[in-house]
Amino acid sequence: MRARIYQPSKTAMSSGQGKTRVWLLEFAPASARAVDPLMGWTSSNDTQSQVRLRFDSREAAEAYAKENGIDAQVFEPNKRRPNVRPRGYAENFAVDRKGAWTH
Repeated sequence: MRARIYQPSKTAMSSGQGKTRVWLLEFAPASARAVDPLMGWTSSNDTQSQVRLRFDSREAAEAYAKENGIDAQVFEPNKRRPNVRPRGYAENFAVDRKGAWTH
């Protein structure tokens, strides 16, 4: 069995860091998907592709893969620099504002 270990990125719809600190072990698909001729649904006989295991650390995920004989490939996350302004939202209501409030 082949699998990949990675840390998911944040969703495009959120600015928070929720669900990005865990590491996932996800199995690679063993067979191709097929379209059902009657209903048009896409299906597969591979049940391992539905499994996503969560771990608190990369080392725990690698240890699990090694213990169970899973050939896992680790993908390092691309970390972004946090975009945190010094005063943030409170700056909109500052009493020591240098310029005029424009809106």
